[in-house]
Amino acid sequence: MTQSSRRDAVHSQRGAGHTAPAPLAAATRALLPALVILALLAGIVGGLLRVGVIVPLTAHAAWPGQAAHFHAAIMLSGFLGTVIAVERAVALKLPASFLAPLLSGAGAFFLLLGYPAIGAWLGVAAAVLFTCVNIMLVQRQRAPHTVLLLVGAIAWVIGNLLFAIGRDSTATLPWWFAFAVLTIGAERLEMTRLMRRNRAAGPTLYATLAVLLGGAAASAVSFTWGGIVYGAALILLAVWLSMFDIARRTVRTHGLSRYMAVCLLSGYFWLAIAGLAWAATATGLPLRDAALHALGLGFIFSMIMGHALVILPAVARIRLRYSAWFYVPLAALHLSLMLRLGGGALDWGLRAAGAGLNALAILVFALTVAAAAAGWHVFQSRIDARAP
Repeated sequence: MTQSSRRDAVHSQRGAGHTAPAPLAAATRALLPALVILALLAGIVGGLLRVGVIVPLTAHAAWPGQAAHFHAAIMLSGFLGTVIAVERAVALKLPASFLAPLLSGAGAFFLLLGYPAIGAWLGVAAAVLFTCVNIMLVQRQRAPHTVLLLVGAIAWVIGNLLFAIGRDSTATLPWWFAFAVLTIGAERLEMTRLMRRNRAAGPTLYATLAVLLGGAAASAVSFTWGGIVYGAALILLAVWLSMFDIARRTVRTHGLSRYMAVCLLSGYFWLAIAGLAWAATATGLPLRDAALHALGLGFIFSMIMGHALVILPAVARIRLRYSAWFYVPLAALHLSLMLRLGGGALDWGLRAAGAGLNALAILVFALTVAAAAAGWHVFQSRIDARAP
């Protein structure tokens, strides 16, 4: 989350009860958390089924098959897109801007119900509205990072549109991942303002992301050459983040700042692995699982784990008390990825075991967040009890 988003989130929370129409506000509060959780759980179940993991309670249900078939769309558009759109809506402070995450979450829901056309076009509508939100944010604060966030939103529109018209994953996945990568890159660019920025930082980032978009566009025409360019851009971005991101300094601090830095730096490692595997897959090597999940789990989920303690208080008004226990799910995620993408590249059983442990790591992280929220309430209650 950007610094401006955090400030806007605080103001929007204070004034939400006075500016939002009651029906829309009530629908947002009730539906958005449910849609996000539904998309995440369905995406996890679908991913497990794709590698042959037997999931309890799904034998006689129809939705798990849809979850497996539309796994990427549900995770990248239905879950991640909804989460990012919520953050942007909070930053804009306009009730109508929450229609974008509501539509993207509903799109994932219709995919699970077995109505792919409705789900896909709801995703397109969500991405278009989200782009409008970002246009207004650029008008409010014209800066390099807000422009990159807008470009990321356009990438989401393209990915969702290609999905809606029936293009396969070689065309859609590069754009969906570009949406996430551009969003993360933009937010990390803003954070470089807190340190003395090298003059080359901005131009090299823009050039790298331009190559990424070029690779995404070329992938729809030539999977081989587009994939090689796309993979190279991911590697270059990992190098840029390792060189210029503030995390290489904050990792030498303590507490929450160090934890966030460890999440970021470990994510950059997986970003480089994803780039290598993506390019190798384009040349014909059987590393597709490594390319997709080093990027989707290793990089993106590391970013989620690192930023959750900042985003949740600002966006969802959930106070969290940091503890070293947050390192447990982070370590579990990385170790399970090593099993899945290392031994799993040669043995399907190890890949399935690694995928199961990936899901467990995400579950442990959710439980750790819940414990941190409970810990905050206990801590605050003790302070209140001591107050005169």
